[in-house]
Amino acid sequence: MARLTPLRTKPASSAARVLDDWYVAARSDELRRAPLARTLLGLPIALYRGEDGVAGALLDRCPHRNVPLSAGRVEGRHLECGYHGWQFDRGGACRAIPGLCDGAAAGAKGRHVHAYPTREQDGFVWVYLPADQQPVAEGALPEPLREPFRFPHVDDPRYVTVRQTIDMRGTLHAAAENALDVPHTAFLHRGLFRGTGDRNEIDVEVRRWHDRVEAEYFGEPRPEGLIGRVLAPRGGTVEHVDRFLLPCIAQVEYRLGESHVVASTALTPIRDHETRLFGAVSFRLPFVPPRLGDAVARALVPLGMTILKQDARMLAKQTATIETFGGEQFVSTELDVLGPHILRLLRQAERGRAVPVEAPVVETTRMQV
Repeated sequence: MARLTPLRTKPASSAARVLDDWYVAARSDELRRAPLARTLLGLPIALYRGEDGVAGALLDRCPHRNVPLSAGRVEGRHLECGYHGWQFDRGGACRAIPGLCDGAAAGAKGRHVHAYPTREQDGFVWVYLPADQQPVAEGALPEPLREPFRFPHVDDPRYVTVRQTIDMRGTLHAAAENALDVPHTAFLHRGLFRGTGDRNEIDVEVRRWHDRVEAEYFGEPRPEGLIGRVLAPRGGTVEHVDRFLLPCIAQVEYRLGESHVVASTALTPIRDHETRLFGAVSFRLPFVPPRLGDAVARALVPLGMTILKQDARMLAKQTATIETFGGEQFVSTELDVLGPHILRLLRQAERGRAVPVEAPVVETTRMQV
């Protein structure tokens, strides 16, 4: 009997490598006394916090004997290699080599490591990846072209914020499209989010800029399912906008009267087909007394993680199938209102950012939810 072999298509991938921009490397509460090993776009990074409380990010390889610096320890404001004790500052300059009689020689050419700018804000540690790895002046850092995204409402006392982290086996594009895709929620998340009531026709307006795309849904009833009933027990028509902002932010926003929910997710590409999601959900519910806000947040975390795990399992199956067939083959319809635009933005950003536009390109369509 002849052996069946998988059908092979022309290799294709939506994996994108957008540099000269910021990615979340860790939650602030993860970065404590010991350094952390992190990978961003396949690049090993040693993340650490000095005794002054400021985070630093270095290439995770000691120039002396190629030992990972993340296996070392923090000494004062420096990161010390665990093998021979070489110490490096946040700019990557070697500041000490134990046993070396001429201490000034520690900073000689070739003894520094690549360093990356960091920002700590909104409970996350961001790392800036430049477009190249060209050496910089001793102790200097590449100059970022922009500042990282600010998570809205995390410092607003009227809001309660829940942070969640989960890894997904899939490209950044796949994770972003999944986070902002409405149609799949009635099937994959049936009972938790949509899928339990009658379907309704709604209008969708898609607005595209050079650095972001968003979809606004008009006439959408409160999503059925457990999550919708918790957030809006009286029902009604919601204001709903989904957004993607280069290079890695997926954002879902709901308003219903005085209720307001914003779920912002920073998508960190660990490797081409491995993405870590750092999410912050900020919500304001007028029917929940402030003293009960944290209790409601704790109750919603398991529900939110259940949905995220369902998504993670589906993306893992998607990626496995893509690997089996040797590449991607997507067929889109008008219901895929954001996915193709997100991929176009990522591809443009890989080649260099497009010229800013004053007015967005606007498209409309209809769908059932």
